[in-house]
Amino acid sequence: MKVFTNQEMKNYSNMRVGGRAKKLIILETKEEIVDVYNDRENTNIFILGNGTNVLFTDDYMDRTFVCTKKLNKIEDLGNNLVKVETGANLKELTDFMRSRNYSGIESLFGIPGSIGGLVYMNGGAFGTEIFDKIVSVEVFDENHQIREVKKENLKVAYRKTEIQDKNWLILSATFKFDNGFDESRVKEIKELRESKHPLDKPSLGSTFKNPKGDFAARLISECGLKGTIIGNAQIAEKHPNFVLNLGGATFKDITDILKLVKKSVFEKFRIKLEEEIIIVK
Repeated sequence: MKVFTNQEMKNYSNMRVGGRAKKLIILETKEEIVDVYNDRENTNIFILGNGTNVLFTDDYMDRTFVCTKKLNKIEDLGNNLVKVETGANLKELTDFMRSRNYSGIESLFGIPGSIGGLVYMNGGAFGTEIFDKIVSVEVFDENHQIREVKKENLKVAYRKTEIQDKNWLILSATFKFDNGFDESRVKEIKELRESKHPLDKPSLGSTFKNPKGDFAARLISECGLKGTIIGNAQIAEKHPNFVLNLGGATFKDITDILKLVKKSVFEKFRIKLEEEIIIVK
């Protein structure tokens, strides 16, 4: 493992915002996580993947961040089973599926998060969720044990898993894919994302979860908030559930926008929006 102290964290978040942290540990093997938790100097531990949905405060963070992005092995187990380490990303997995002619989660193409992050929150898009093809998850549990948990023994819901409640660390997920990679679906999703999502500025993707039976983007748009700027942060015109860093945005700029959105949507629709992003203070 690699250990850094007083580390600037803004480069570990897609939003490019963040202050300094007490410690950053970059894992190089999954077994190192046991040593991290056995070291009493490592306090207030936060597990960090690719930082695609994490917003850091600008203030000093008295935390030990543990980064898993180097745990990115993808292994074909045979019989359409594929084991994917937590730090691999969807592009890498999609390329692997294409090379093996596997199918099942093409609709998720383009989501920038790590596999671990997507599994943690049961990420999804365009009618597909990451757990649709998962058969088991390898976790580091509350007893500091590495173990395999079958999907049927996990509680999984929309953007929610039991893994969150128990604060387990995901080390890998095993998928059972179908045959016949759908190249046309990947192309369709790529074009959809490019047409609907603002990809030219730093952001954390979808900021708020969709409330049941509705879309956060529609509610934000109906409140007339498209394009709203606070400081150097902006509610995207192209997709109002994205908050953009226009350059030099602060943590306060972004959280002020979040407060404005939640207040406006509640006052107009009596709906309480819940953040999909993770805010670290």
